[in-house]
Amino acid sequence: MGIQERKEREKQEMRELILRTAKQVFIEEGYEKTSIRTIADRIEYSPATIYLYYKDKDQLLFAIHELGFDALIESFRSLQEIADPLERFRQLGYRYVQFAIDNPEMYDLMFISYSPMNALEKAPQGSTWDCGYQAFHILCTIIQENMDQGLLRTNDLYITALSVWSNVHGLASLYIRNRLKAFPEHLNTQQLMDQSLDLLIASLKV
Repeated sequence: MGIQERKEREKQEMRELILRTAKQVFIEEGYEKTSIRTIADRIEYSPATIYLYYKDKDQLLFAIHELGFDALIESFRSLQEIADPLERFRQLGYRYVQFAIDNPEMYDLMFISYSPMNALEKAPQGSTWDCGYQAFHILCTIIQENMDQGLLRTNDLYITALSVWSNVHGLASLYIRNRLKAFPEHLNTQQLMDQSLDLLIASLKV
């Protein structure tokens, strides 16, 4: 391995170490309390080392939230194995909510916390939210397929996508912020969310 290749590998290893450590720190301490110095102390480097890779905390958190989208999109990957478009649509909702249940801190960073989006606002003009777009594109593709086959009563792709996304996001947010405590204790919150998704799909299908 040449010197340049070794240097690139070392840079990539350091970047991965910073991201892994930063992710653990913000899970343990929360986004607001997380500082570059805290992360640097964990990896036993100076804050200046982290600034060689990320110009500020917002940019670092943005990189971490991209990892969350990688995991979310990966959870959608096997949906193509489901032959029935309507069932694929339903399972997409289930998996989205389940991702939030399994990864509440990461979901909060991806969809609720404003901090990562600060980095996007500071980015060069024309920069886009690519990771968010990729996840949204999967939703739109599945909705469009159902529309093309005449399985849905709506023909407006983006209104339908927004309605579905806001519904499942609401369920996920209520759950991870412990707001489903408003329901009587004898009710199973997982079943409530599943049945809510079923009702949404039923209201959309022909």
